[in-house]
Amino acid sequence: MKKTIFILLILTSLVVLAFQLKPVKKAVHVVTVSLETPSLINKDSVTIKSRVKVPEGYKRVSYPEGSFETYLRNYDLKPFGSKIINYDSSEYFWQGGHIGILEVPVPENGLQQCADALIRIRSEYLWDNNRKNEIGFNFTSGHYCSWQKYAEGYRPKINGNKVAFNKTASKDHSKANFYKYLNLIYMYSGTLSLFNELKSIDDKDLKIGDMLIRGGSPGHIVMICDEIVNDKGEKLFLLFQGNTPAQSVHLVKNLENSEISPWYQLKKDVVIPVSNYTFSSSKFVRFK
Repeated sequence: MKKTIFILLILTSLVVLAFQLKPVKKAVHVVTVSLETPSLINKDSVTIKSRVKVPEGYKRVSYPEGSFETYLRNYDLKPFGSKIINYDSSEYFWQGGHIGILEVPVPENGLQQCADALIRIRSEYLWDNNRKNEIGFNFTSGHYCSWQKYAEGYRPKINGNKVAFNKTASKDHSKANFYKYLNLIYMYSGTLSLFNELKSIDDKDLKIGDMLIRGGSPGHIVMICDEIVNDKGEKLFLLFQGNTPAQSVHLVKNLENSEISPWYQLKKDVVIPVSNYTFSSSKFVRFK
């Protein structure tokens, strides 16, 4: 009899405890939901524009068809969840800073680092839009190297900071030779040459295709690939980057502000953390 009474007491206690815990569990659920931020990511899409939604109150800034701005905004992405891969086919050690991988091949030679990746994307746009005569970049030494001269057979002879161009190869305007030219640019250009070569842009005039850069060894650079504005004229931007070692070009998260991530507010003379790099003493620049 005592054993029966004891069992009944235990069962009664468990029932009472269950009813006491149920409201607590519900309250925890309510708090969790209230802290969640609606995602601005469309995981089923495969372009920059369709991958990232516009926050409430904003709209995309319009650009003409065929422009560099439209080209970047509609750049193809790999399926959501794709990883950043280094030039040697290994996975990058940190996969927590991106929401998309651009369809930009990574050469096995390891030359296509942060500045090089943006040089490639700009050059391919000019190539695809019959503006090949505009393809050209300064070496870190300051000497200008154009695709046209390279295609005509001119090659640089480099001795320290002295560079002389001599015709030592046959004419070759092929796409394969174009990528050999880009490998040359990757070797002798970089963030420092772009920092010194390109025109500075005020933060009030920023648009798609502009870049945030810190020149140096090492320096870093990221490019604006989308732009939105609200009724007050306040703008937000998307950014992508290459990296060192050479790796997949990727669309970065805003790790400082999850409410608007991956969108960024960009202002001059402020510290701007971008994925695995923090910009300071930097400037905004634009390709010619």
